[in-house]
Amino acid sequence: MIIAVTRQVSRSIADCELTFLPRVRIDVERARQQHSQYEAALKSLGLAVLSLPEEPDLPDSVFVEDAALVLEECAILTRCAAASRRPESESIARVLRPYRQLHLIQSPARIDGGDILRVGKDLYVGVSERTDANAMEQMQDFVAPYAYHVHPVAVTGCLHLKSAVTQVGPATLLINPAWVDRQMFRNVNFIDTDASEPYAGNALLVGDALIYPSAFPRTRARLAAEGLRVVPVDADELAKAEGAVTCCSLIFAV
Repeated sequence: MIIAVTRQVSRSIADCELTFLPRVRIDVERARQQHSQYEAALKSLGLAVLSLPEEPDLPDSVFVEDAALVLEECAILTRCAAASRRPESESIARVLRPYRQLHLIQSPARIDGGDILRVGKDLYVGVSERTDANAMEQMQDFVAPYAYHVHPVAVTGCLHLKSAVTQVGPATLLINPAWVDRQMFRNVNFIDTDASEPYAGNALLVGDALIYPSAFPRTRARLAAEGLRVVPVDADELAKAEGAVTCCSLIFAV
């Protein structure tokens, strides 16, 4: 069975952390409707969705990916750069503990899950405003026994590594080359985002399908032209909080 952990949109999401986007009004009800569509897409692809209740006092808590990295052998609880987000890991730890050995990134290191892109045994980690070298060193210590390798990747112009690049096939990445250098990745092919859609680099690979924002039709056409199965979802409301489709779930096999 494959589980997708999600969490309902917080009523306080208007107070979310922002780094690169201006603060604009977020329609909470519309965000919740779009999140329900996202959960329905996960279910349509055969995943068992474990939907956690909202955290009213944690504005960004819908973005569960930032709280942990889940591998087959273990899970790593992150330490988010924003102090307001660190309590999010508590409920995620309770969910993961029955399924995985847990490791915890220790202070003063900081890392968001959105900066971690796993491709096989390679863990590419964004060097961003949210993630530092100390966290990468701790992560390498945790995963070395399982033959994973951590690779730092410089990120510019966006919040997280996975704002710029995500996996869309066994050896294929979707990339915005303006925000990350493709030469940092090994033994993979690339599909470039359309230049008019800079935020189009975030896709969620589920089996042989991609959950993908409907807001980027030109890049979506490129994905389809490569023979990829695209499941479109509306995600523009949570995008106002610098969120994307990978941010809203933690997916792992049990």
